[in-house]
Amino acid sequence: MNIFLTGSTGFLGGKLIQNLIEDTDHHLYLLFRNEKKAEKIISAFTRKQRKRIHLVHGDITSLDCGLRENDKKKLYGKIDIVYHLAALVKFEEDLRQELFEINYDGTRNILNLAVKMGAKKFFYVSTAYTVGKRNVGIEALYDPSEDYNNPYEESKVQSEHLVNSYRDHMDISIFRPAIIVGDSKTGEADSAFTLYGFMRALEIFKKRTIRTGRTGQVYRIVGAIKGTSNFVPVDYVVDILSHALSRAENEKVYNITNPDPPTNLAILTWIQQALEINNLSIVENSALQDLSSEELRLNGMIEVFAAYLKSSVIFDDENTKRLIAGSDIEHLNLSEETIRMIINAYFETKAVPA
Repeated sequence: MNIFLTGSTGFLGGKLIQNLIEDTDHHLYLLFRNEKKAEKIISAFTRKQRKRIHLVHGDITSLDCGLRENDKKKLYGKIDIVYHLAALVKFEEDLRQELFEINYDGTRNILNLAVKMGAKKFFYVSTAYTVGKRNVGIEALYDPSEDYNNPYEESKVQSEHLVNSYRDHMDISIFRPAIIVGDSKTGEADSAFTLYGFMRALEIFKKRTIRTGRTGQVYRIVGAIKGTSNFVPVDYVVDILSHALSRAENEKVYNITNPDPPTNLAILTWIQQALEINNLSIVENSALQDLSSEELRLNGMIEVFAAYLKSSVIFDDENTKRLIAGSDIEHLNLSEETIRMIINAYFETKAVPA
């Protein structure tokens, strides 16, 4: 197949490229903005494999994704399938306009380009957290008029509806990974956001307490003690996206989620053990007014994660189970040992300045 990908220079995109190029005859067309990042991605492949990887300069926020005329001539009428991974993963309200420009307008631009390229299938990688403030996640579109936790969720909900509106032009499938973490075998990860941003904040706070000589004090994080965080290893997500190439059904939504997510209390315990501290605890909302100035500072550092620390969502993933049935992909069973390995791998490879 001729496959067009956005978001190919990201961690998930890089892993997906490996799956799609190894032991196949596919040709991959990678949309990129940063040439150095794109070159770094493909440098890991053999010379023979690189002949099937084609770099296409552009930007999803531009009309026709900013493709040059000669690239349009090469691609129009040639592409079989489009994977749209590119997105801005930020939660702050003051980034609302940028989030919609990239996540919504960018999706519209790549959809229109996919039509012009004659793509037969369009795979949109969304997020399981389009579930918003609900406590049950279904494999169907959600109502965009309801309340959501942040503009990131809103932009992805609306983008899913936008993708669905192109169903008469090509087959469309929507994939919703939960919180993507490191590889389940090696721990290798993109440490720029989500779980890693949370761990980085706690590491910085630890160094501040050491510097001020207040390591003996217990600091409280506001959350739900029985709340859960739904982690999915990057290799599980990539295996499903690759398998979907020939098996995904038209107009289906696939939740790529953990059926047995750990509690936030357990995660905090494992992070503290990795950090070699024992002075953090989780308290319910009722204790918010009692927080000290140091605790308010700590909770401010992780404010973008606050909504998720207070939630517990059960996700239906029956479509995903049917998708992988009969394949060598096992339904996710993420053990405590694996999660601890992934957490420890971050602290073993990253250092945060005091």
